Amino acid sequence: MRPDSGDDARALLELHRSSAERLLNGVRALVLLLLATAAVAYRPTLPPALNRVNVVVLIPTLGWTAAQWIWFRDRETLPGWLAVVNPVVDITAVTAIMGGYGLADSPELAFRSPVLLAYFAVLASRPITSSSRKAAAAALLVVVEYGILLAAFLASGRTHLVSSPLAVVTGPGISMLDEGAKLLLLAVAGGIATYATAWHERLLTTHLRQTRHREQLEARLVRAQLERLKLQLHPHFLFNTLNTITALLATDTRAAERVITGLSELLRVSLHSAGEQEVPLERELELLRRYVEIQEVRFPDRLRVELFIDPEARRALVPNLILQPLVENAIRHGIAPRAAGGRVEVSARREGDRLLLRVLDDGVGSGTTAPNEGVGLGNTRERLRHLYGDAHEFAAGDAGAGGFDVRIAIPFRAPVCAAGAFAGVA
Repeated sequence: MRPDSGDDARALLELHRSSAERLLNGVRALVLLLLATAAVAYRPTLPPALNRVNVVVLIPTLGWTAAQWIWFRDRETLPGWLAVVNPVVDITAVTAIMGGYGLADSPELAFRSPVLLAYFAVLASRPITSSSRKAAAAALLVVVEYGILLAAFLASGRTHLVSSPLAVVTGPGISMLDEGAKLLLLAVAGGIATYATAWHERLLTTHLRQTRHREQLEARLVRAQLERLKLQLHPHFLFNTLNTITALLATDTRAAERVITGLSELLRVSLHSAGEQEVPLERELELLRRYVEIQEVRFPDRLRVELFIDPEARRALVPNLILQPLVENAIRHGIAPRAAGGRVEVSARREGDRLLLRVLDDGVGSGTTAPNEGVGLGNTRERLRHLYGDAHEFAAGDAGAGGFDVRIAIPFRAPVCAAGAFAGVA
């Protein structure tokens, strides 16, 4: 069963998120290196306790960042648990460094430190690396950890709440209004990050659903065009064969009866694969043999059709009813006008990942460097274009030593389930 657009969206999102996580890890390493450089630069002016906090927090975090690059650099996609562990490490590192500043110096320094802004940076990265659930969990973790840090310092008695924000500018304590605003802003930032992640997921799912719907419409259109082209060949062939029967009835009734019998067999073989766009070459050769038998009655001792088929090529898939119209074109326009008759050569061989088909006759040729394409050639060209796009080659023109030459190259594809040889193929 083909996966739905939701499955495709999740797979595509995970691929993009994996790439974003790698990029984010590089950004994390750069930021940590800049912070470490700043810590080294300010080391002479900071108390030893604060320097120890910087070392204790920055070195393990930088080590974890480097370890990710070493462990997963050769993997196409990163493990999903990294999208959980990385925000936990980042958020906890921010909380730890603020807590360390509060213990090493004072809670006022911790809560006034610009390190708080790192929370917002972590939340801002969630929409490109996490699912909406993971983004919501990260947002909740930020609020919870900051709230616990605030409550722990208040409970320890190392600081106290001050009602006026202006009073904490020059004095001890922390402002109840400021800290409440920070918690609110962290919660709002988390909510925005979660919504942005969910919106991104919905946008991609909707895009993939619309893309799939458009592809299905285009595929149905192509199938309809192919059916129209294929069905166009049947009345064209029947018209020519009935003309042959009509002509024979006046001169050779026994031959006409053989043609009628051959026509019924040909129609039986043709109808067996009427609903398929591609059939194994083996089956296509069976239909061609039935057609040639009819033409040999029409042109006794004047027509010779020879097959040169690579055994490996017999199992390849080819467009249904691809050879018969080309051979018919060769007989009708190349061999029939000649009093002495002629020869038609049909060959098929594999060349690497391509199947090469050729129909060559030694008839009168087209008499021009740009032959007009009738139903057979024009139809074949259109069907190949619809089925294979740019992956095929089609060339038709006069052969060097006279006659007409049609060459086709298509991708070599074998049926998924080999069915063995088809009966009745020479």
